[in-house]
Amino acid sequence: MNCPAPVEISYENMCFLIIHNPTNATLHKYTEELKKYGVTTLVRVCDATYAKAPVEKEGIYLLDCTGIHFRTKGPGQMQTSQIISAFY
Repeated sequence: MNCPAPVEISYENMCFLIIHNPTNATLHKYTEELKKYGVTTLVRVCDATYAKAPVEKEGIYLLDCTGIHFRTKGPGQMQTSQIISAFY
C-alpha cells in the first residue's frame, strides 16, 4: 500500500486503528491489514471511496458515519447524546 502506516491508539480496554481511506482497488490489502490487527468494526468517517460489501464479507462490520453532522455545545464540544446515538 502506498499510504501512511496505520496508527494504533489504545485507551483502557479499547483499541483504535487509524488508517488512510482505501479504494475498491486497494481494499483487499486493507482488509488483510485490518485482520492482522484483529479489527471487528470499521467506522467510516470520510466520504465513501470503497464498497461496504467486500469489507463485511471479510467478517468486519462497517459503521458508516458519513453524512452525520453533530451539533456542538461550543467550540470543539459535541453533544454526548449525538455521539452515542450515532454509534448505536
